[in-house]
Amino acid sequence: MSNGSSITQFLLLAFADTRQLQLLHFWLFLGIYLAALLGNGLIITTIACDHHLHTPMYFFLINLSLLDLGSISTTLPKSMANSLWDTRDISYRGCAVQVFFFFFFMSAEYCLLTVMAYDRYVAICHPLHYGTLLGSRACVHMAAAAWGSGFLYSLLHTANTFSIPLCQGNAVGQFFCEVPQLLKLSCSHTYLREAGFLSFSAFLFWGCFVFIVVSYVQIFRAVLRIPSEQGRHKAFSTCLPHLAVVSLFISTGMFAYLKPRSMSSPSLDLVMAVLYSVVPPAVNPLIYSMRNQELKATLRKVMAGCFTAARHCLLSSADGCQCMS
Repeated sequence: MSNGSSITQFLLLAFADTRQLQLLHFWLFLGIYLAALLGNGLIITTIACDHHLHTPMYFFLINLSLLDLGSISTTLPKSMANSLWDTRDISYRGCAVQVFFFFFFMSAEYCLLTVMAYDRYVAICHPLHYGTLLGSRACVHMAAAAWGSGFLYSLLHTANTFSIPLCQGNAVGQFFCEVPQLLKLSCSHTYLREAGFLSFSAFLFWGCFVFIVVSYVQIFRAVLRIPSEQGRHKAFSTCLPHLAVVSLFISTGMFAYLKPRSMSSPSLDLVMAVLYSVVPPAVNPLIYSMRNQELKATLRKVMAGCFTAARHCLLSSADGCQCMS
């Protein structure tokens, strides 16, 4: 194969050779995918239905849930379909689309997590200026900037990746089209351009990381100065979930992309890919709802309302009446 244009499809990594293990992989990923859909869907519905939660923090949380749904929907359905139908192939165009949307959602999420750190910093360190600095228009602009930055970064990254000639076959050593695995298929020395782009990207992402760290240093200093224990607990309950999500997202992503080649192995690459692409979208709703009492209370009300409506619907159907939503 002389270049990428001669490749019509790629072969993704198969999780197992036996049919039983392939079906086990399908059901496992299906359970994780449904959990992510349910968790993020409940958060979006809960915040949208309760006007008390229409604040900047929850507005950004809705955007985070949407990005999580997009990122996990980019990778898991194709992998599940391949396991279910015992195939490995993905078209060249499909691979490019997967790379684009994966980088779009992941980079936009990272930018949004940076914005959310700023939101927590202003709320705790400058509460009197919170309404001024984070009004509705400012929140929309910051969220739009995060989505727009992700789109621009993904567009440049995808175009740069698929302009590189590929001469080392078409077998991708991952369950989705991952850029480091695609670079292994490139011709000699042609990967240097993409490596330079990745280095530039790492510099930008490192700047966001430093901003998040500095913000939380200031946040913790302000929280420790709060005299009441209840006030400190409330401040920590809104900050620790975001910090946990940031830590999980950054640690797994940085290790997957910046680890030395000597540490690279097929099994380790697979585990790290699952950790940074599959686990965060599934556990983020749990992390945010675990310590947030306000969100949990509203979520219980929404679920109780849905249960009551479903019960009324079943009783009405039993009486021969038509259940209207």
